[in-house]
Amino acid sequence: MPQILTLASAQSRTLTTTPETLRALEQTTQRAAKQGVDILLFPEAYLGGYPRTCDFGSAIGARTAKGRDQFLEYFHAAVDLGDTPVGAGEDWLERRLELPKGKKYRGDGTREELERIARETGVFVVTGLVERCAGTLYCGVVYVCPKLGVLGKRRKVMPTGSERLVWGQGSAATLRAVTTEIKGVKLCMAAAICWENYMPLLRQSLYAQNVNLWFAPTADARDAWASLMRTVGIEGRCVVVSANQCVKREHLPQWITGLEVAEEGKEGKQEVQINGDANEYVSRGGSCIISPFGELIAGPVWEKEDELLVTEVDFEDCERGRLDLDVAGSYGRLDAFRLNVEGLDLSPPPI
Repeated sequence: MPQILTLASAQSRTLTTTPETLRALEQTTQRAAKQGVDILLFPEAYLGGYPRTCDFGSAIGARTAKGRDQFLEYFHAAVDLGDTPVGAGEDWLERRLELPKGKKYRGDGTREELERIARETGVFVVTGLVERCAGTLYCGVVYVCPKLGVLGKRRKVMPTGSERLVWGQGSAATLRAVTTEIKGVKLCMAAAICWENYMPLLRQSLYAQNVNLWFAPTADARDAWASLMRTVGIEGRCVVVSANQCVKREHLPQWITGLEVAEEGKEGKQEVQINGDANEYVSRGGSCIISPFGELIAGPVWEKEDELLVTEVDFEDCERGRLDLDVAGSYGRLDAFRLNVEGLDLSPPPI
């Protein structure tokens, strides 16, 4: 019997403020629910924003006051999920951590709002975000179940290039796969964030857990990205969902673009000038969905804002593909090749 679910990738961009973006996430999730979507992915750093083109006034051995002010703006835009710097794991997940006096929950309420949105729409939501924890920012992903709330959260273990200036490195322990069952379909899901997908050993650590649904929220809008996603699909014999933002220069925050605002005339009208071409795409999107045989079954979509890719997937194709390739099992020569990851159990989690 086919094991079919409807998946969607949201090519959504971060809005001016985090509360606005959270409202947009809810509206997109409601749209998805009307189309019968079971699971919906939002892009990397969707909540909090991806600070594209910003150098935060930094060079080797030097920082500027303006750059520190930019970081302050970015810090305030991030969300607080109530976790600890080292990551409290099950204690955070099960809400066993100490509460602030006089408050019903830890953090700023974003976790609770995401759980409400998933619960009211019936859609399993996976979203990229920038997590503020103590004095550090982390690029992360949360898995939000309509019935059980947040099932897991992970932090990007290897920020790329200049991302390392503003994002800390997450623990490899957060690469643990998350399991659930939707409409009788048993799922083992995990996320590799952006260029983590280019890390062969990280990919293998997820394959080893028998992942059949792979999320790849990203900020990479290069043509070559789809080929990597196809590689992951066929290599891991898993369904791959990737989501990226479609962003024009005019959509970047004012603290990045350096908008010059001048009053004009008695009516106090404002003329806004942006450094560079306002209509230039700084990220063209490229969101896509891939089958376990490496086939493009939706997308990639380019230069379309707020696009929602929706497709049905038969998860039994994952097993069909294991006839000739199982890189963490029969094809992996486990007698000769071994992978160990500090703090991470590579055994497939029970479903």
